Amino acid sequence: MRESMYTVQDKHGKTYRVLLRKDKRLKKTTRYHLQEDGTVLVRVPYRLPKRYLPGILQQVGENLEQLTTKDKGRTDEDLQRRAERINRKYFKGKIQWRAIRWVNNMNTRLGSCTSGGTTDGHIRISRKIAHFPDWVLDYVIAHELTHRLYPNHSKAFWQTLRKAYPRTDEARAFIQGYYFAKEEKPTSR
Repeated sequence: MRESMYTVQDKHGKTYRVLLRKDKRLKKTTRYHLQEDGTVLVRVPYRLPKRYLPGILQQVGENLEQLTTKDKGRTDEDLQRRAERINRKYFKGKIQWRAIRWVNNMNTRLGSCTSGGTTDGHIRISRKIAHFPDWVLDYVIAHELTHRLYPNHSKAFWQTLRKAYPRTDEARAFIQGYYFAKEEKPTSR
């Protein structure tokens, strides 16, 4: 099976056609996007066992609304402007990155920043937090920007972040409370 067609429903019961394609370039992650014809193309690792497909299709169904609408009008361009403002205000404009964008494939992480390699300076923010208050979203962006200075969560990283973004501890408490209420746990932030 290289390609198969499925049907999934979003949270509101709307039905979508899903083209599932096994991709030899993928090793661990699943990628999906809405195509122009309205079909959702889902690419999965080539050697993925069939038993995992129902869970993947369920997850795609749960995230379809995010593919078809922009949460609160928050676009990649808005995210770039917000990061530039945070950089000027809190870091005196000294942080540099190549790209910042929303992504739909982060399940436990709120954001990520690559250091080194061909994707050096690429920042990704989980679309799942697009509804968070602005000051919490600003914290997540400031957190990822700080990774451009310190790639790990060292003592220097936290000192720099707390000094630059004064609401760091408050935002971290908000995130912990949010996930506690949902009985989930995000990756450490």
